Amino acid sequence: MSEICQNDHRLMRVLRAPLISEKATLVSDKNRQVIFHIAPDATKQEVKAAVELLFKVEVDWVNVLNIKGKFKRFGRFMGRRKNIRKAYINLKPGQEINFEAEAR
Repeated sequence: MSEICQNDHRLMRVLRAPLISEKATLVSDKNRQVIFHIAPDATKQEVKAAVELLFKVEVDWVNVLNIKGKFKRFGRFMGRRKNIRKAYINLKPGQEINFEAEAR
């Protein structure tokens, strides 16, 4: 874990963007979870360290999902959407990430 904390430059690139959708809002309200798009090669330990470093909160656990891109037709050509990697981050009781306050 000390190796992860020393490389803050890497931790800044692990989290790509918060996922804000209807499902993510429901999960956030019900389970104290936040969903992020993350780097394809990020580990659970790196995601946990990055969230704790950037948002100053305590993370309970992290689940990671790999979503394969769909094959789609574009006229007569076949194309493919990008693969996405998401992290579901469960915060400890009493912790909260408010994206509206962070932007100001």
